[in-house]
Amino acid sequence: MIEPKFIRTSHGTKIAYHKTPAVRAKSPGVVFLGGFMSDMEGSKALALEAMCKAENRSFVRFDYSGHGQSSGKFEDGTIGLWLKDALAVIDELTEGPQILVGSSMGGWISLLAAKARRARVAGFIGIAAAPDFTVRMWNEEFSDDQRRAILDEGFVKIPTEYGDQPYTITKALMDDGWQNRVVHGPIHLDVPVRLIQGLEDADVPWQTALNIADKLTGDDVDIILVPGGDHRLSTDHDLERLKDQVSMIAKKLT
Repeated sequence: MIEPKFIRTSHGTKIAYHKTPAVRAKSPGVVFLGGFMSDMEGSKALALEAMCKAENRSFVRFDYSGHGQSSGKFEDGTIGLWLKDALAVIDELTEGPQILVGSSMGGWISLLAAKARRARVAGFIGIAAAPDFTVRMWNEEFSDDQRRAILDEGFVKIPTEYGDQPYTITKALMDDGWQNRVVHGPIHLDVPVRLIQGLEDADVPWQTALNIADKLTGDDVDIILVPGGDHRLSTDHDLERLKDQVSMIAKKLT
């Protein structure tokens, strides 16, 4: 495996990343934003990297603070901190317009980044995008005992099928998530948007994609519902669909 490079941010994170440069690269470039407790070595990131190499298009994948090979502890992370990481990547590692591809939590971070860097974000693709998932966790998924633990102890540990260790969910994450909500009002994003969502996603209700689309103010928004699709959306067919969507948006913007 090729070792990553690193950038040190002004807010203290040492971000691990891989960048695929291109000579006289086609515009726009692509940035992949991963999900909660995932890293940049997943199949979706690698599939997009290969596609961008083939198309002579710049591509960046990276790890947030407390994820993968970047610095920090996961338990210290918040949506606001991970947004700062993403903005540092966009500002320091990319040039010109970019398509943001956000998986799960990365969809939330992408929408926040698009709001913060309107002039740089030319398109957005959400893969099981999960904006405001902390609000849903608190209101619909946590038990009374779990809410009490967060309020009294500052954190709670919850099991996950995606790893051997439980997730540590902190009060800071909950509070910061509330401050960074995006689907409580209009989302002013006038760029091509594609929302790919599995109908059998056990983590993000498929109706989430409809809610995001309803809040977007742009007129180039498509929802792609995948029958039988799970949260990962990483089968060979899923990856081909993702690459096709990125490629089609890129060609529209060329």
